[in-house]
Amino acid sequence: MFQLNDKTVIITGATGNLGRITAQICAAQGARLALVGRDPQRLAEIKQTLAADCAADIFVADVLDTTAVEAMVTQVAARFGQIDVLANLAGGFTMGALVHETPNAEWDAMLALNLRSVINCVRATVPHLLTAGSGRIINIAARAATQGSARMAPYCVSKAAVVTLTESLAAELKSHDITVNCLLPGTLDTPENRAAMPDQEHQNWVALDALAAVIVFLASDAARAITGAAIPVYGRS
Repeated sequence: MFQLNDKTVIITGATGNLGRITAQICAAQGARLALVGRDPQRLAEIKQTLAADCAADIFVADVLDTTAVEAMVTQVAARFGQIDVLANLAGGFTMGALVHETPNAEWDAMLALNLRSVINCVRATVPHLLTAGSGRIINIAARAATQGSARMAPYCVSKAAVVTLTESLAAELKSHDITVNCLLPGTLDTPENRAAMPDQEHQNWVALDALAAVIVFLASDAARAITGAAIPVYGRS
């Protein structure tokens, strides 16, 4: 695995399935962790699962609240002295309605959860990375970003926007030794997906630890030459 010794990593959505696994793997590779979420009790529980020698702390913030995100990033920088990696793992999914029947609230929810959350965190974090002279930003898009699907338009559009945002950020920040990449996961093997799709071939789905391993790679020095990429992580899905 790729070492993250002495790197401070902000993980948004830390209480989610992917956030929890990513935190555990980052901790095992020596990272200092800022665990970000809305539920302090769940954040505390995640912290308890980390390697005993991991320097980690919890930061309660709603990533849709610009002021809360700015305060959180300031607190992380004060707590750890630096910020090296921003892993934007918070997000959401919905499907069901046809485009012409999809209410504004559903469009707003997907664009907020999957795009605005990234924008808020990037806007607050990039100044710290510029001051440090280097950094890594890792976003989560989706396979659905590459092609629209019926009854999934808000989700597909929001994730496609994450890809474009990633490319724009990478172009802006490459001269500052700040890389920006995103991942395109296939169907993730989560309890929720198994419950929703019990008849599918679960063994073909993407294991959470496999996706987390790619995140750790992108956060490491080994990925220093990769920026502006949208990396498929499909497994056999």
